[in-house]
Amino acid sequence: MNVLNFIRKRFFSSPIDAFLTLSIGYLIYLTIPPLINWTLIDATFSGNTKKDCVAEGACWVFVKMWFNRFLYGLYPNEEIWRINLAFSILIISIVVYRFLNPKFKKYLFIFLVLPFPILSLMIFSGGFLGLAPVDTREWGGLFLTLVISIFAIIFCFPLGILLAMGRRSNLPVIKYFSIGFIEFWRGVPLITVLFMAGVMFPLLLPSGTNLDKLVRVIIAITLFEAAYMAEVIRGGLQAVGRGQYDASKAIGMGYWKSHIFIVLPQALKLVIPGIANTFIALFKDTPLVFVVGLLEILGMVNLAKTNPYWLGMATEGYVFVAFVYWIFCFAMSRYSLSIEEKLKTTN
Repeated sequence: MNVLNFIRKRFFSSPIDAFLTLSIGYLIYLTIPPLINWTLIDATFSGNTKKDCVAEGACWVFVKMWFNRFLYGLYPNEEIWRINLAFSILIISIVVYRFLNPKFKKYLFIFLVLPFPILSLMIFSGGFLGLAPVDTREWGGLFLTLVISIFAIIFCFPLGILLAMGRRSNLPVIKYFSIGFIEFWRGVPLITVLFMAGVMFPLLLPSGTNLDKLVRVIIAITLFEAAYMAEVIRGGLQAVGRGQYDASKAIGMGYWKSHIFIVLPQALKLVIPGIANTFIALFKDTPLVFVVGLLEILGMVNLAKTNPYWLGMATEGYVFVAFVYWIFCFAMSRYSLSIEEKLKTTN
């Protein structure tokens, strides 16, 4: 009886709710069973070539045979262990961070933000301690997606904080510079920014000067996303009551101390969902790097589908990529929610 009451209140409490419930239920009935049949029941999982896919369902043989390329791009097979090592350290560190004593967390955080990214880049690039050099042109797949996302997140977050504080500054030079910077980058499409960074910017450099394309792309995405991050954080700063500023001044705190220790922590707590949303948007924007010839995971699928031995396999590749993106975006969303609940964010 309780179950029936719950269903009635949740799904049939009004004629509109009943109509929406029945309509959505009918759509699920039309789409989910065929989708399950295509992806699982009628799918082909074993084999080595397209000829092995004789069933009417999905040909996951395509994903299986290209799996390493989808993950690592054109990175040399014998050097893939370097990528696995770096990301294993990252995953273990994140897990340890969750259960670590609070007084030691700051040291692990500093390690993950400062020395670890530099050390990882050195491992990926090679050329020292007997590691074979690997040009960034060979980086690709999910590996490249994560490299771009992680480095852009690391750099755009503090830059966004500085821009948000700068926009609220009483100094006209800092204030209007921050406003101009934010509005400029928010007014330009990311694909245009990437094209300028990847294609046009090298033409402006002196002869013989070269800045790696991947570095240019990361810088471009960082500047672009920092503008959006700044607006998110500015909203948090505006939500902090004026009394917090006055109280910090009353106890003798200067501008920077009051913001770092009093205002900014409260502001960041208030905008955790917005920060997470910006990070997720950044992660989903990475496929646009195809415009400068970088092959992240979606680019590798587009490359694989043109292979004459695997023509017609694009759908399976796109479904795989969509699933990968969903996993990472869902994980980031849930992690931000757990932080919200832990900090008990309130206004």
